[in-house]
Amino acid sequence: MQLNPYESRGVLSIAACNSGKKFAERIIIELCKIAQKEGIDKEYKLTDTTEVVFPNGEVKVVINEFIRGDDFYIIQCVDDPLSDRSINDNLMAVITAIHAAHQSDPDHITIVIPQFPYSRQERRKTRESISAKLVAQLIENAGAQRVLTLDIHAEAIQGFFNSTKLEDMHASGEIVDYLTNTLNLDFKNLVVTGPDVGSAERARYYSKRLGTRFAIVDKARDYSRPGSVESMRLVGEVKNRDVLIVDDMIATGNTLLQAAGLLKENGAKDIYVAVSLPFFNGNAVERIERAHKEGIIKLVIGTDGVFWGEAFVQNTKWYREVSVAPLFARVIYNINLKRSVSQLLR
Repeated sequence: MQLNPYESRGVLSIAACNSGKKFAERIIIELCKIAQKEGIDKEYKLTDTTEVVFPNGEVKVVINEFIRGDDFYIIQCVDDPLSDRSINDNLMAVITAIHAAHQSDPDHITIVIPQFPYSRQERRKTRESISAKLVAQLIENAGAQRVLTLDIHAEAIQGFFNSTKLEDMHASGEIVDYLTNTLNLDFKNLVVTGPDVGSAERARYYSKRLGTRFAIVDKARDYSRPGSVESMRLVGEVKNRDVLIVDDMIATGNTLLQAAGLLKENGAKDIYVAVSLPFFNGNAVERIERAHKEGIIKLVIGTDGVFWGEAFVQNTKWYREVSVAPLFARVIYNINLKRSVSQLLR
């Protein structure tokens, strides 16, 4: 069966900046699976692009194929553990890719960035910039009409765009499926919590989906030192129970490890962690490795929204990877065919 061009937004074209290519390849595979299941005679592939890095560090992306009139998607993982390119390098690469597409006249331009850069700088605490707003303006001014991202750290960022649509997708469905179908957990003896009050709503959602008890960890943060926590207290009962800590990301791991220590002090048994974006900044991997050996953390479940590669997944006993590529592929597929995506974004 062939796609009816009048029932779609045009030819679906997928491109990727260098740090987004691994994730893009996974999305391409999933798109092909979806089309095959629907009996669509369509083989998707990556649009040919070149990412040029100049001797002074400047970067630009060149699109090497005709895309006029296409429904064009650009995939980039801004925080790439497998590359020596910085977040700023990768952000600038996707900005130039957007503008290159804008100059090439596709009908629609969507960027796929599982990690929205500067998302923790969404409000002003002192004499400082609201950096997330600057990023939103860069993306919009470059020519993007839609942004697909994963579990954005601050929902307020959606209001930083004027005309560009931001679709905030959630990894909870994929993680819940993994917890339910792969891990042999006793949900009757499980308590779900978050490492701070800000993650309480997410923890409550997981608790309802899994049918478990719910607790809250309350923290006081020292904003004079980034990533530091002054104190924590637990609201709820975890004694002799397994605990699932859920959050949107692990950065340095400071908050997570302090929360896990508090839960252990209150009698928790095995502690599991589920996050959408496992950044593992600084020495987070070594610290979590130590906590695992000491019996504080049993397992960390992350997604390939931050792609650590097969070697890391296979050689790290305390880490499991859940792919969100099928979720992104289905959303892209539905957008292209003008179908609803609201159920997929929940």
